Amino acid sequence: MKTIIKSLGAAVALTAAAVVAQPAFAASGTAANAPDPHAHHHHMMSDIMRSTVDYTPPAVSLVRADGKAVSLINELNDGRPVILTFIYTTCTSICPMISQTLSQLQSDLGSDRDKVHMMSISIDPEQDTPARLTAYARKYGAGPEWQHYTGTVAASIETQRAFDVYRGDKMNHNPVMFLRAAPGRPWLRIDGFATVAELLGAYHELVASK
Repeated sequence: MKTIIKSLGAAVALTAAAVVAQPAFAASGTAANAPDPHAHHHHMMSDIMRSTVDYTPPAVSLVRADGKAVSLINELNDGRPVILTFIYTTCTSICPMISQTLSQLQSDLGSDRDKVHMMSISIDPEQDTPARLTAYARKYGAGPEWQHYTGTVAASIETQRAFDVYRGDKMNHNPVMFLRAAPGRPWLRIDGFATVAELLGAYHELVASK
């Protein structure tokens, strides 16, 4: 069963940020009329949708940015609250915004920072080698509690399908974050661009309800 709640908290700030981020050439006549490859993303910025869902992660092996092969299930079930998202390093729209939000969240978590396991799983594992993920993590100031993962295409797709985020082409992906208080508890799924404040509030609510 899913419980759906809509929030309009992030709309204005995120829309403004997206406008600023548009390439300069978009102002020219020809470029302005060119199709926007991320047009299907823009409607997502109007609100967020929260769902409480039970997911069954697959028994697949992933590769962390440090090069170590790990079990997805073991990484998810290490006892810490989990904040999970899906990214790819060459993304120029959704992933940078999500990663910047997680970067700020690290700071705002304060003393809880070391108690949380933040996980970013690549949806483009053929390109996202451990070295690329390491550079990407460094770019966003990822601490030891925020780990990035790649692996085989099959493992990535199976994981995406398990969390209902697989959209075929990576260009069709949507902004989604998942939070879980502890192993065995349901996941809070947040579709859309949640703000740092919204994520922090959701985290505290989940941990308090353990």
